[in-house]
Amino acid sequence: MPIFVPTRGTPPKPQSGWVHYVPDAATAMREAKAAAGDQDVMVHGAGLAQSLLREGLLDELEIHLIPVVLGDGRRLFGADRIDLDLTRVLDAPGVTHLRYRVAS
Repeated sequence: MPIFVPTRGTPPKPQSGWVHYVPDAATAMREAKAAAGDQDVMVHGAGLAQSLLREGLLDELEIHLIPVVLGDGRRLFGADRIDLDLTRVLDAPGVTHLRYRVAS
């Protein structure tokens, strides 16, 4: 499956034919959905998820919660209100997997 990477400025030269650099998050999502057909598209990183949530382009969110406070990093949720509907909880040793549907 190809990878679409939003980037600012001049994109780096790709190392392979399956990495595509695009100008923004919305373009990355549009092109990833077109490439995936009827399959799911995965998004990695809090910054990208925040952009897509603000633009209404993310319909599900899965969080893997571990009982460790690292004290640094980027917050996933900021000041914007986002309503989520819990659709699945899976408990496993050392982690809880939470899946949410973004409420419309």
